[in-house]
Amino acid sequence: MPPILRTVAELRARVSDWKAAGETVGVVPTMGALHEGHLSLARRARATCDRVIVTIFVNPRQFNNPADLEKYPRTEAQDAALLASVGVDAVFAPGPEEVYPRGFATNVSVSGVSEPLEGAHRPGHFDGVATVVAKLFGMTRADRAFFGEKDWQQLMVVQRLVADLNIPVTIEGCATVREADGLALSSRNRRLSAEGRARAPALVRAMQAATEAMRGGQAVPEALAEARAAVLAAGFETVDYLELRTADLLLPMERLEGRGRLLAAATLDGVRLIDNIPV
Repeated sequence: MPPILRTVAELRARVSDWKAAGETVGVVPTMGALHEGHLSLARRARATCDRVIVTIFVNPRQFNNPADLEKYPRTEAQDAALLASVGVDAVFAPGPEEVYPRGFATNVSVSGVSEPLEGAHRPGHFDGVATVVAKLFGMTRADRAFFGEKDWQQLMVVQRLVADLNIPVTIEGCATVREADGLALSSRNRRLSAEGRARAPALVRAMQAATEAMRGGQAVPEALAEARAAVLAAGFETVDYLELRTADLLLPMERLEGRGRLLAAATLDGVRLIDNIPV
């Protein structure tokens, strides 16, 4: 089993030894409740870096709904066992008071790319993400950090953060891992009922159909409207957004030109699912 480190002092002592030996360090930031998507990031880090740290921290600052924070699954023992199979060198699992000690007064905010989509529906969410990610980079002194493309907007926010603040870490985006029926792996999926789980792949199917329609010449607004209708017809309660955006800055796209990304968020069984695909 990889050692579970609770304090920044423990972590830094270990990283200092690795750095002194000339070894590279990779980090995979997570909130736990690990699944194959997370493990794929750890394997990528293992193949790329001499040492691998996986962080497990349910970050209260990125939850704008206290009930959602309370319901987030916490499965540290199972997570550590899974990470042992990947060959992770250390798990950093601090408590909230270690990350945000008494008197903590700093907030990191990335404007622009953080504002639409998730930013519009979850005020303050990306400030919480940017703040904790900046802290984790400082704590781990990682050379490379690995994030899944499933949270595409988060990946763009982190890339902007690192570029703007000259943080010396390379950000690697890794492909979304999906179930055989296309559903993107997510810790939230375990909260779906059996019926909800069966309906859930309708989201990505509608997105794929819209992508094919747009590539075939259908007008973007019409294709997106049909996709939203298909998601609701499949039993989803709400569609927060289903939009075509530029891949990097997440600006609205009225027609297919250049690199685009189709991003969606919809609620099923009271569980909010997000997904995105390239267009």
